[in-house]
Amino acid sequence: MSGTGRTGGTGRTGPGNGGHGRLGSVLSGLVVAVGCALFLGGFVWGAVEYRPYTVPTDSMSPTVRAGDRVLAQRISGDAVRRGDVVVFRDKQWGDSPMVKRVVGVGGDKVACCDPGGRLTVNGRPIAEPYAAGLPGGRASGADFDATVPAGQLFLLGDQRNVSLDSRVHLEDPGQGSVPRSAVDARVDAVIWPSPGFLGRPAGFAALPGGVSQAGPVRVLVGAVVLGAVLIMLGAAYGPVAERRAKRRRARSGAGRPGGRVTARGGV
Repeated sequence: MSGTGRTGGTGRTGPGNGGHGRLGSVLSGLVVAVGCALFLGGFVWGAVEYRPYTVPTDSMSPTVRAGDRVLAQRISGDAVRRGDVVVFRDKQWGDSPMVKRVVGVGGDKVACCDPGGRLTVNGRPIAEPYAAGLPGGRASGADFDATVPAGQLFLLGDQRNVSLDSRVHLEDPGQGSVPRSAVDARVDAVIWPSPGFLGRPAGFAALPGGVSQAGPVRVLVGAVVLGAVLIMLGAAYGPVAERRAKRRRARSGAGRPGGRVTARGGV
């Protein structure tokens, strides 16, 4: 009796070639699609919500410095709260975009300095860890007081020894304040050269109206970063899966004899 057989078949159903491979390709494509949606959606949402600005002077140092590129959320003046860092324009201030911190709103009495050298709003001393530039930690080099008219904002720079702010406009109508309508946006983040987010100062939180809610910039950045990671992972799946499949085929071929085997026998 004689027989012939083949030990090396041509059909393969390993993970790199059968249903598993097709499923992996589908999942890879889905991951890339989700990543693209997050990445592009984050950019589109950001373009609607935010505008980039270049900080013109060092008056807000160290919070933001001259030349910093910042992201500022488009808001109406009615949404501004004490402690916000805003971008605004006002003819009495030169009619060019300026960046300052809001320390008083309509009806507030803003004064400096109390016996501890601190700024006060309606008689309450305000902790200002962001303010810099004056000996002894004073909030202003010269004492002042102002009552903010309704619908107006009183603004100071964080670098108090160089900032030209509401203090130098005290003799103007409104005692140095600007209309809420002058505000174009609220700064939420620095994007260049030292990226970071701006928080809301706790010193104003106890006053009526509190501080503003954080903008969506963290969510936007997270969506863009996560989208980029998913795109890279999904795109990398194909080449990685192909290399693994080749290694499996190579090991499988090396572990069994190929070709034709012939057996003879008789009784």
